[in-house]
Amino acid sequence: MNNERQSDELNRRNTAFDNKLRPSRFDDFVGQAKVRDRLLLAVKAAKDRGETLDHVLLSGPPGLGKTTLSYILGEAMGSHVKTTSGPVITKPGDLAGLLTSLEPGDFVFIDEIHRMAKTVEEYLYSAMEDFAIDIMIDQGPNARSVRLELPRFTLVGATTRIGLIAAPLRARFGLVNRLSFYEPKELAEIVTRSAAKLGVGIEPDGAMEIARRARGTPRIANNLLRRVRDYAQVNAGNVITGEVAVASLSLLEIDPHGLDEMDLKILETIVGKFGGGPVGLSTIAVSVGEEPDTIEEAYEPFLIMEGYLERTPKGRVATELAYKRLGLKPLAQQGTLFD
Repeated sequence: MNNERQSDELNRRNTAFDNKLRPSRFDDFVGQAKVRDRLLLAVKAAKDRGETLDHVLLSGPPGLGKTTLSYILGEAMGSHVKTTSGPVITKPGDLAGLLTSLEPGDFVFIDEIHRMAKTVEEYLYSAMEDFAIDIMIDQGPNARSVRLELPRFTLVGATTRIGLIAAPLRARFGLVNRLSFYEPKELAEIVTRSAAKLGVGIEPDGAMEIARRARGTPRIANNLLRRVRDYAQVNAGNVITGEVAVASLSLLEIDPHGLDEMDLKILETIVGKFGGGPVGLSTIAVSVGEEPDTIEEAYEPFLIMEGYLERTPKGRVATELAYKRLGLKPLAQQGTLFD
């Protein structure tokens, strides 16, 4: 019980930290310019017509701002946002309870919507299209369907794996946007703004050093800032310079290219144990002691984007750049053959 309470307290503090740094307006949201412009246009058009916003689907790797954008959309429309996640809604009754409690114009944000049970997902079809749901009452000969009318609302779905969303559900979203990884310059701006909110001084070199190692992800950039802030507070008069950032990030074993301990472990496993690949995802997961889904969603996108890893029909293959980062010669230069 003590461990559970400690875990709940840690999650609460992390959520409070994220909320403190999360922008609440489009003007403060950095990056994703095309997505931001499309959503701003949709919001303005909906408000001019006095209508609710079309349902919105946001996809992309974790930590890019899907949750933040959902709250910004609610703020821009002057609406209340109710938040839940796909795995939490296990029965149609859970969904019915959520939807029937809405006020006109409310937003419903469902994180990891691709993990929602199929039986629940089917109830969303009529809710999104007709703003009504049909609930079965009783069982057997006494079973009957009751239609519940719903207020007009906006559903915002977030997913890291859009391919797992059924086509009928995906087709009911009027606005579908994919978020991409951020450039270091954009992340440096986010880090600078976050540092101001946290009350820590930061120089441009320090912000850029954090940004370069943040894997193109604002959430990671803010988490790194949190750790660098601790180092600066204890050792550098609460000011993050380039040298302070380098020292603190080296302590965290995050190299200048943004590769952390697990990234290097994955690459070392593919190269050292399996001759550079191809090797299957489940085999990699067992070898490094991590879940396949975590590797596929949290680590692989960055490794592939940076050119360290390739996906092939036979499995994952390490590139020449991966060998270079590990200080090794590619197989073709080693004169060694692997089956």
